[in-house]
Amino acid sequence: MAHAVPTRGTSTGARTGPGTGASGASGHTPPDVFGARTHLLAKWAMPLAIGLVYGYWAASIRRHGGPITGWNLLFGFMTVLAFAILWYVVRAVADRLPREGHAVLWGAFAGSALGFLYSGSGVAMFTCVLVSLLLAAAVAAGLYYHYATHQDADEARTARTRNPVRTGTT
Repeated sequence: MAHAVPTRGTSTGARTGPGTGASGASGHTPPDVFGARTHLLAKWAMPLAIGLVYGYWAASIRRHGGPITGWNLLFGFMTVLAFAILWYVVRAVADRLPREGHAVLWGAFAGSALGFLYSGSGVAMFTCVLVSLLLAAAVAAGLYYHYATHQDADEARTARTRNPVRTGTT
């Protein structure tokens, strides 16, 4: 036999009133496991960590299996610096754009990053541009879908909590 698990604040777990569906419109938000300090640290450390992987990858492509040299290390670290700075700039600009521009900007960033790596491997420029454009289009389309579905749901949820539907007799 299955039993309902009580929710916080009630002894039976029963929800009453308008807007108490599973959508979270009742004002209940899931708990935030990490604090604001952890989120701030991740916001600034993640681009740097991904940039380190990207810089190592770019440096290893550039040396073509040869020995690691000082110039190769310098190239890798400069790539890390450029990648992280561009990530911060794109994030700052994208937050001010509507969802279409936000998705296109991140798609362009992803396509450019792949194009830079792929061009270092010595392939034909047409192939490099084609693959970069395909990735940019895929990222932009995926992010647009994500932002459109989530922002529309958030806007509808906000509208429901501001204007709750009254049921019952008057």
